[in-house]
This record gives sequence, structure tokens and C-alpha cells, in this order.
Amino acid sequence: MINRRAVLAATGAALIAPRASAQDTPAAVSDAARTLYANAISIDGNIYPPVGDGMTKEQVNAIKASGLTAVKASMGGFANTYAQTMVEVRVMRRIISTYFTDFIQIQSVADIRQAKRSNRLGVIFSFEGVECLESSIARIEEFAGLGVKVMQLSYNLTSPFGAGVLADPALGLTDLGREAVAAMNTHGVALDLSHANPATTAAATEASTKPALMTHGGCTAVHDHPRNKTDAQLRALAEKGGVFGIYDLPYLTPSPREATLDDYMAHMTHALNVAGEDHVGIGSDTAYGGIPDTPESRAALQQQNEERRRAGVAAPGEDARPLFVQGLNHSRRCETIADALLQRGYSARVAEKVLGENFLRAFGEIW
Repeated sequence: MINRRAVLAATGAALIAPRASAQDTPAAVSDAARTLYANAISIDGNIYPPVGDGMTKEQVNAIKASGLTAVKASMGGFANTYAQTMVEVRVMRRIISTYFTDFIQIQSVADIRQAKRSNRLGVIFSFEGVECLESSIARIEEFAGLGVKVMQLSYNLTSPFGAGVLADPALGLTDLGREAVAAMNTHGVALDLSHANPATTAAATEASTKPALMTHGGCTAVHDHPRNKTDAQLRALAEKGGVFGIYDLPYLTPSPREATLDDYMAHMTHALNVAGEDHVGIGSDTAYGGIPDTPESRAALQQQNEERRRAGVAAPGEDARPLFVQGLNHSRRCETIADALLQRGYSARVAEKVLGENFLRAFGEIW
């Protein structure tokens, strides 16, 4: 399976215990941002699952030191089978149960609030690919019963349900895809359109009776890229009550320039201007604790990029640039973003919404 999670593991990224290095050390933030972040509910809309078997107390404490309330964790890659994904979901449920004093599986808004009160990290199970459903609408209900609370309709290519961003633009939501959207609405699963192409995005947003999400993406108006979303798509999402999470990927800037915090905030502020302060969040789509930036890690990334290109799933711009934003390559990136919002004149209330209140509100309407 050609999966970015394999890239992160191969580079020695801090998937379980964040490891600081010169490039990963968080910059100092204002007292106002530090206080706001400590009190806020913070939700990262897409990230590598931070928990695993055999964690030490030191590793657990390092994870919790991020200050995050909850994270949406992708499972099943984009091509795993039903059987493989079922094993992964059950293993993750067992791990969280084992470390119940430190982590909680999120299946409701009440769980997120409980995670904050009890100083535990909440983990929201999600799917990016749909191969694990094996074209079965019934499996949406089955996985929902195990707490998979967010699902997409396709990865970058086509699926029985719809088309991804690298697919033929003429392809869109299928009849089976409409059934899938209805099943997600019925069973309390959030519809995530991060990887859907424009036709699928438009049709699925309209078909859904509940808010749709784009948990991790960027803005086309800032940098035109297939994985970024247009102003029209952002407005339609907002009109439906959805939330758009800004990611930490190279697609924020034209190659070969590596994205910086200023680039990230250009997408963030544009989304706030277009979709409104009630419809924007954070969806890092990177390693929980940051990625060590070394020659070895970059070489491993290039190998994985080549494999993804051969498989036809690589998006434009998957090149020599690392899978993070300079200045956000650490576990407290959301605190840094909150500080950047305050420094740019946004109110504490807007920062709270971006940190997690917007996703919290949408989840409450969907689940």
C-alpha cells in the first residue's frame, strides 16, 4: 500500500512520542495565546493516529503535552481491505481501552467535552479511502457501530461512490454514492469531501441533509492545486453548516518553495474571509509530533513519492519538499496558529472557533 503513513514511519517521525529538534521546537507564543490554548477545546481535523502498542509513560506524557483535546485519526489507508481495516479499528479500540486514563475514543460531542475535563486525548476514528467498504452500504453502519465517525467518498482516484481530485473532472457522485451519503447521514457519520473532485464535492454537499466537512485542504485562490478548494466550494460548504480545515502540506505554495507559517496563515485568513469565522478549522494532515528534517527523511520521502507516482495516486507537487510547514512542525502547532491569529488582529473568540469550536458544533449537528 502506497500510503503517506508509511512515509512518516520510514522517516522516523515522532508518531507516538514527539521528539524535539532545532527545526521542531515551537516558537514562543504570547501569554494571551498560551492562556487561550490552555482553556480552549482544540481539535485537529486530520492527523496520523498518535497512539500505539507498548507506549511508555514518558511517551504518553509527551503526546498529552501537545495540549490538544481531540484528533481525527485516519485509518485503513486509502486501499486497505475490509478485513485489514477491521483489524486496525479493533486494535486501536483495544489500545485506547488499555490506556483509558490517558485516551478516549470519541463517539459524541459529550466525549470531546469529557476529554477536555479529564485531561485525556480524544481520538476520532475516520476513513480517507473507501476500499474497506467494498462497495457495501451496510458496512457504513457496521463501521459506524465501531465508532468510525468520519468517512470520505473517494481518495484521489475514482471509487464506486464518487471521484477524487485526480480523476476525470466529468466524473462525479454515483447512484451508490448518493446511497452512501444517505447512510452516513442516517448513522451519524460525518461526510468528508477533502479528496473529492469538484463534481463530487458539489453533488455530495447538495445531497447531504447534514453539514459536510473538508477536514484538510487549502484555498485555490491562494495557490491553485487539485487538492485545494475554490471559493465557490467554501461558500457552499459554509451554507450547509460545514467546516474547512487548513492542512500543513506542500500544496500551500508553488514548488519548489517550502511553505512557512505566513503561507499557512494566508490560506487560513482567506478561508475566514470567504467561508466565515464559523466554518474554518485546522486539519494538519501530518505527523502528530512533527517530522525530523534530515537527509535520510527526505530520501525516504522521495522513494515513497516515486511509488505513489507509479501507482497513479500522487498529486502534483509531491516532490522534494517535506510534508510539513516550517514553523508548525511540532506537536503544539495549533497553539502557534492561535497565536498567529491573535497577532493578525483576530479576536480570542475567532481563535477559539478555529481551534475547535467550529468542528465541535458541526459534529454536534452530524452525530
